[in-house]
Amino acid sequence: MSSTDASPRSLSVAVDIGGTFTDITIQDGATGRAWTAKTPSTPHDPSEAFLGGVRLALELAGGDAAAVGRVLHGTTVATNLILEGKGASTALVTTRGFRHVLDIGRQDIPRPVNLHAWVKPRRPVPPSRVFEVSARIAADGAVLLPLDEDSVRRAAEACRAAGVNAVAVCLLHAFTKPEHERRVVEILRGALPGVAVTASSDVLPVVREYERSLATILNAQVMPAISTYVRRLEERLAEEGIAAPLLLMKSNGGVAGAASIRRAPAVTALSGPAAGVVGAQAVAAAAGLPDIITVDIGGTSADICLMKDGTVGLTQNGKVGEWPLPLPMVDMVTIGAGGGSLARVAEGALAVGPESAGAQPGPACYGRGGGLATVTDAHVVLGHLPPSLLGGRMRLDVAAATAAVQRHVAEPLGIDLHAAARGILAIADSNMVGAVRVVSVERGHDPRDFTLVPFGGAGPLHGCALADLLGIRTVLVPPSPGVLCAQGLLAADLRAEFSRSLRGGEDVASVEEGFAALEAQSAAWFDEEEVPPERRETSRVALMRYAGQGGELAVPWPSGREAAAEGFAGRHRALYGFDLPGAVVELVTLRVEAAGRLGGGITAPLPPGRGAESYGRHNVHFAGGTREAALYDRSALGAGDRFAGPAIVTQLDATTLVPPGWQGRMDACGALILERDREGDTP
Repeated sequence: MSSTDASPRSLSVAVDIGGTFTDITIQDGATGRAWTAKTPSTPHDPSEAFLGGVRLALELAGGDAAAVGRVLHGTTVATNLILEGKGASTALVTTRGFRHVLDIGRQDIPRPVNLHAWVKPRRPVPPSRVFEVSARIAADGAVLLPLDEDSVRRAAEACRAAGVNAVAVCLLHAFTKPEHERRVVEILRGALPGVAVTASSDVLPVVREYERSLATILNAQVMPAISTYVRRLEERLAEEGIAAPLLLMKSNGGVAGAASIRRAPAVTALSGPAAGVVGAQAVAAAAGLPDIITVDIGGTSADICLMKDGTVGLTQNGKVGEWPLPLPMVDMVTIGAGGGSLARVAEGALAVGPESAGAQPGPACYGRGGGLATVTDAHVVLGHLPPSLLGGRMRLDVAAATAAVQRHVAEPLGIDLHAAARGILAIADSNMVGAVRVVSVERGHDPRDFTLVPFGGAGPLHGCALADLLGIRTVLVPPSPGVLCAQGLLAADLRAEFSRSLRGGEDVASVEEGFAALEAQSAAWFDEEEVPPERRETSRVALMRYAGQGGELAVPWPSGREAAAEGFAGRHRALYGFDLPGAVVELVTLRVEAAGRLGGGITAPLPPGRGAESYGRHNVHFAGGTREAALYDRSALGAGDRFAGPAIVTQLDATTLVPPGWQGRMDACGALILERDREGDTP
């Protein structure tokens, strides 16, 4: 079955595997009705949680395997392999004379580390596993030194002696002429059966040897495990009688078939956060709010992304852990701030995060033995989370949370309990505001012009506070904020990018030829994914810079170099506050972005409400004093229902705090829209 063909009544199943829980969403394509659930993750074998999630989804929907038309999956397997250094033992084969490109790296250091205290991280491949071959391509594609195949065979023997399970091949300037690299790969695969071999010209055919080498190495490291994992998923789906295509989320916010992922598994490195951004985009579009800032707050981290005009921005300057990974990915900033972030007093000062209580034991209020104070415990102390949620299905240990905040924060600082809890949240919010400014103010955007979209298990608790600090007057809480990453999979399209750096000095004809070659690659990819012609979309993008600059900006290529140069100047002004009229603008890299429209959606019309009715009252401690807040069950709210803060909205996957001075209303698409009183003062 084609990945874009689905009968009107087919079911779509989305499974997002996190470190603690696996989130599942199943949707009926005919009615739009959806069911969500959570099940414990199985770190020893993520495919067990995957299959368990699929079975649970079918049980919830009352469907059978034959009714499934599409299975979508977001995974952290590649991310964890890279972060934990547990990928395959890998060797690098490179051009003679470039053995130490990884050790040299770049001259810059990460922000905001101390210049004198920073220690360069250990490289993913040590010099002892870097092997050289004799061949040389010039920057213009000319062959300076033919490939010495005997040197390749010697490199293969060295790889065998080193006992590696994967080999990354990255030759100098291979993006201009990949023939040498492809022949090296052919020889290595013949000499090293069972060893994963990948070439930079297939992973990232662009300039910059260090970043290109790293991307190829990281891809090689995760290739054996991801290939095995994807094959196991396909086998288990087949055993369940599910013949639907398996589509996996990529870091660029799109999905791709299993075959594509096996070739380039590194593209899944940030698939989980990317799916959440796609879900937020879909909900905001349904509510008519195209300009948004998303804040995905989980237990350990917060992921922040800005979207202008409903477009998810991509970057090739992303990182996974300490390593740059210049594959196209959703442009977001991640910081160590979440519900489990630990609060501690060191040298008389309060700090929050990035260390986390994790899933076990977790915050003290979870009653699992945790005794340290966390952000979630601060919320409990202040009454932001009522002790009994959803009719008593979940209870929190208020006494344990109180003891943790009192012992670890209030007493060391000599302040009262509520002031300590407010201090914990103030620092956590301040850290997140700093990250929001990175994606907004530092990139030429005024956050006050955007709607804030908080999601994740802890996001809606912080939404209004973050909006107040940023001067934002509208907050959108998605229908199911705690499982939005799983739902975002249902809204994703097939996506891929095809890039090629130029040799320099190309004329108009050669640029057109380059774009045509990339579009031919995208057409082959569409064919592989079985995308019908009417659902295929491609767009041309140019990476440009002023002559002498060290980095490029991506701009659309609508009708030629002149129009692209104007777009580049405008983007440069927005980011840096100036442009350089008359300066030479260089065209560095061509990129074609391909999308296969799947037509998925995650919103459904919300039935009209009968007026918001509170199911209880609860005392909440605000900076201005203790107030009685109304409690609302979100499942009982209908379109058009309105209420005023202070209020707490509860649901299965998240809790929303609505402070005084904020008004809430239910949108017809199911989103909860919170708006600041126009006459009210920002606290």
